[in-house]
Amino acid sequence: MRYDVIVVGAGSAGAPLAARLSEDPSCSVLLLEDGPDYPNVERLPELLARGYHVMAGYQDPHVRNYAARANPQKTEPMLMPSGRAMGGTSTINSSIFLRGATHDFDSWAAWGNPEWSYRRVLPCYLRIERDLDFDGDFHNKEGPLPVRRVPQTEWEPNLRAFYRACLDRGFSESPDMNLPDAAGVGAYPVSNVGGLRVNTAMAYLDLARHRLNLTIRSNALVRRVLLEGNRAVGVEVISDGQTFRVYGHEIVCSAGAFGSPMLLMRSGIGPDDHLTDMGIETKHHLPGVGRNLRNHPVSGVIYRDAGMKQKDSVLSLVFLRYTAAGSDTPHDMSISVDNRWVFDGAPHTRLSACLEYARGAGRLTLTSADVSAPPHLEYNYLQDPWDLARVREGVHLAIELAESPAMKHMLAQRVAPNDQEMASEDSLNQWILENVTTGHHSSGTCKMGPHTDPLAVVDQYSRVHGLEGLRVADASIMPDVVRVNPNATCIMIGEKVSDFIRQQP
Repeated sequence: MRYDVIVVGAGSAGAPLAARLSEDPSCSVLLLEDGPDYPNVERLPELLARGYHVMAGYQDPHVRNYAARANPQKTEPMLMPSGRAMGGTSTINSSIFLRGATHDFDSWAAWGNPEWSYRRVLPCYLRIERDLDFDGDFHNKEGPLPVRRVPQTEWEPNLRAFYRACLDRGFSESPDMNLPDAAGVGAYPVSNVGGLRVNTAMAYLDLARHRLNLTIRSNALVRRVLLEGNRAVGVEVISDGQTFRVYGHEIVCSAGAFGSPMLLMRSGIGPDDHLTDMGIETKHHLPGVGRNLRNHPVSGVIYRDAGMKQKDSVLSLVFLRYTAAGSDTPHDMSISVDNRWVFDGAPHTRLSACLEYARGAGRLTLTSADVSAPPHLEYNYLQDPWDLARVREGVHLAIELAESPAMKHMLAQRVAPNDQEMASEDSLNQWILENVTTGHHSSGTCKMGPHTDPLAVVDQYSRVHGLEGLRVADASIMPDVVRVNPNATCIMIGEKVSDFIRQQP
């Protein structure tokens, strides 16, 4: 079995990538996904169809939960869920479709990746969307993925109160958060219609399944990439208990920020010392694999509800994007509201202060050469003093908004952090460090950059440094995580890399 392109992973990047490549009938594409396939909406399990994200710890065969360490101060493991189905984590996320900021991509370009400037990625973003609300130069109404904003008339009362509190505080109103450099308070754009989460398998693959040059295989776990010298020539796959080898001219790893670095390392591509410790023969020393693990640290302020009944919404609807005081990195903070937060076994309201542009980074390593072994994830959240200072300011701002005239009648007692934990800067710092959680936006573990960057794994065309016929295309190639929910950017990466592959001879 031989193909022009083999794509490993049918998630937010892999499904669009395979679908776009198969538009050329002369290009044979094999798409491999570890999880099951649901080729029509009627067969989609309720868990994957619902429009709100799957919480960490949810026990379901469609969800992997990896235990991670947030930082040395937090002793409780932090669970990191990822999707295991055709469509990947786009089948379990919160449906948020936010584009990265211009500052994100201009930084990527300045770091040696000019193909990823905002001007050059915008056409790929536009190609994705079918915007149901806006048009003009910064929107498209013909793409495969529907995007809309839930109108204020459908917001829960406490979200309308939060919105009012932000305006009263002096933040601007931002009806279209996908405009360049949009900031202030506004509705999340979501890829959700009528309560149905539209994942990338639905948006892209369902339009391509009829193509004879596209082969889609579910329940196919890729054990390793096959190398001959310095060239990738195929993959070794476990399917239905049997092991197969399949060959391709080009191999693209799109298994996500966890799966892609793990696959490279199991294939002997990565830091020599770590591979040796795992009993894996080094085929290609690449020290950056698994390094530069990025994410968005979150600190949540929790209140008891004041007894006002909220709508049974399944969507995250509204958020505040702003720049921390004294920051030279615009839009590095956000605050959102969740009225379904479970605390001490009862529903509460949580205002989450999220650090969208952290200085700190962590690392992913293997725990075993076994393909079924989970990774070790070390995030090092808030170990940088400036990261901690911005989150601390975010906690104060969240409390100020919650206890403002516009919102305080919606909430009762603040239960975390309590008054004792708020008593001093040191005590609040300690509470934040011990209770920090995650935005579930892991990225950066196969960093994109020039060969002069010691941690770079791929070049700006997503080609693995020092090897031929091997690329990575997913959240792992982000030099730094974008300052928003990254799902739209992962889809854009699939679109962008498909262009690179189609442009080559």
